[in-house]
Amino acid sequence: MLLCLDIGNTQIFGGVYDGECLKTTFRRTSTIRASSDEYGMFFRTILRENEIAPDGIAAAAICSVVPDVLHSLRNCFLKYFHFDPFFLQPGVRTGLKIRYRNPLEVGADKIANAIGAAGIFPGRNLLIVDFGTATTLCAVSREKEYLGGIITPGVQMSMGALESGTARLTAVEIVRPPEVLGRSIAESIQSGLYYGAVATVRSLAALVTEAHFAGDKPVTVATGGFGRLFAGEQLFDSFIPELPLMGLRRAYVLSC
Repeated sequence: MLLCLDIGNTQIFGGVYDGECLKTTFRRTSTIRASSDEYGMFFRTILRENEIAPDGIAAAAICSVVPDVLHSLRNCFLKYFHFDPFFLQPGVRTGLKIRYRNPLEVGADKIANAIGAAGIFPGRNLLIVDFGTATTLCAVSREKEYLGGIITPGVQMSMGALESGTARLTAVEIVRPPEVLGRSIAESIQSGLYYGAVATVRSLAALVTEAHFAGDKPVTVATGGFGRLFAGEQLFDSFIPELPLMGLRRAYVLSC
């Protein structure tokens, strides 16, 4: 079995594949750094809790936007699983043509999303929206060219900026407000966060479609922890929470 890990700024999103079948998924905060032993104990425990034998894990595929955890993760798998994990990083086979001026700058999580989406929707232009710590949009052509991306603050990051930068505005629950115009400070913040994100994604998607796909509407694929919040806004054609894990599995297979 293959253990896939998407290491983000806020969470570790993991899943176990048995062939092409995703057996289970789990999340762990990544804001608190861990030692190799702490990672090892956590992974072995969470696997057992999901009725998966840790010794049945034959390989691991990892993408990370947090470079300082890689050393601990590698040592974790060497000590507790007895193999060297696969890292999605520059130089490995992805099946994509990276059109960044400096391909080394593209986040491994964005590449994993692009690989996953291109595998699900072959031969289609793609717009991938990741509602994570940051809200990002990435464009992939039907020829599997990674054209570039857009990075904006995510809804939780925006809320944190409001809370830390003002005297009277406090953190609120991130939900769809009952009306566009709030009738309290909390509702007004919720409206700004929610509808601000909706307007941003909708506007940017239209700009990318016109500028890079000649107006030919791409398949819009969403992923990320906050993606489900916007499911009713017709911002995307498909919401696939496991998209980075799917891309990691395909990248690992290509590397073998």
